[in-house]
Amino acid sequence: MSAPATTVSVTTPKSSSDPPKVSNAMKFVLGGTSGMGATMVVQPLDLVKTRMQVAGAGGGKSEYKSSLDCLMSVVRNEGPFKLYAGIGAALLRQATYTTGRLGVYTYLNDSYKEKFSSEPTLITRMGMGMAAGACGALVGTPAEVALIRMTADGRLPLAERRNYTSVVNALSRITTEEGFAALFRGCIPTMGRAMVVNMAQLSSYSTAKAYIVQKFEMQDGIKLHFCASMISGFITTVASMPVDIAKTRIQNMKTIDGKPEYKGAIDVLLKVGRHEGVFALWKGFTPYFCRLGPHTVLTFIILEQLNQLYSRHVLGVESKGSGL
Repeated sequence: MSAPATTVSVTTPKSSSDPPKVSNAMKFVLGGTSGMGATMVVQPLDLVKTRMQVAGAGGGKSEYKSSLDCLMSVVRNEGPFKLYAGIGAALLRQATYTTGRLGVYTYLNDSYKEKFSSEPTLITRMGMGMAAGACGALVGTPAEVALIRMTADGRLPLAERRNYTSVVNALSRITTEEGFAALFRGCIPTMGRAMVVNMAQLSSYSTAKAYIVQKFEMQDGIKLHFCASMISGFITTVASMPVDIAKTRIQNMKTIDGKPEYKGAIDVLLKVGRHEGVFALWKGFTPYFCRLGPHTVLTFIILEQLNQLYSRHVLGVESKGSGL
C-alpha cells in the first residue's frame, strides 16, 4: 500500500507585498516640523495680528491706524528684531498644537480609509478636523499663552511690561506668579477657535482644490496648493477671528484688584462689540489672513515634502505625499 499523501500549506507573508508606511508617531513629528518651518516665515505677521487685537482693550483708543502702521511702529520704536519677539513660544506652540492637530487628523483620516475603503465625506472631514483641532489646542494652550504675552508686551508702558526673557522663563513665571491653572487660561476659547479653524481649513481646502481642478483644469502642484490654501485661509479667517479675538484678550488680560478683566469669551465679545464696534471683532484681519494663507500653504507643502523624503530615504519606497 502506498502512504497517504500529505498536504502542505504554504503561508505567504503579508508584509512581503505591503510596502512600509510612515508610522503614526512619525506622522506627529512630521506634522509639527512642517508647522514650525512655516512659523519661521510668518511670525512677524502673527505679532502684528496680536498687537492689533489687544490694542484698544478696555475701551481705549487703538494706537495703530492700520496693520502696516503697526508693523512700521514696531520696527521704528522697538527695532526690526522685535518682529520675532516670542519666536520661541511660537515654535513651541507649533511643536505642540500643530503636532497634535495634524497627527490626530492624519491618523483619523488613514483609519477611516482602512476601515471603509473609501475617501471620507465632507461632513466626516469636518468632524475629524474639529476633533483634531480640539486635541491640538489642549496641549498647545500653555505655549499659546506665553506667545500672546510675549508678542503683546512691547506695546505696554515700561512699568507694566512682563519682560519675559524666553518661553521657558514665561512658562516658569506664569506658574509661580499666577498658578499652574494660568497656563491654561483661555483654554476653552482656544479649543473653540481651533475646532472652527480646522473644520473650516481642512474641509474648505479639499473642496477648493477639487473645484479648481474641475473648473480650471489646473494640474496638481504648488500653484494649485497655493490657490486652494488662500481660498481656505480667507474662509477660515472670517469664521474664526471673533473666537480668536476672545482668546487673545483673555490670555493677555490682567487681574485688577483681584478681579479678572473679562469673565469669559462671551463677555469679551459683548464688551468689544459694545465699546469698540462689531467690526472690531475682525480687527487685525489683514495680518491674520496674510499669516493664515501662507502658513497653510507652507505647512502643507513642507509636510508633503517631508513625507516624500522620509518614505524615500528611510523606508525605501516612493510616496506621493502625506495622503491628506
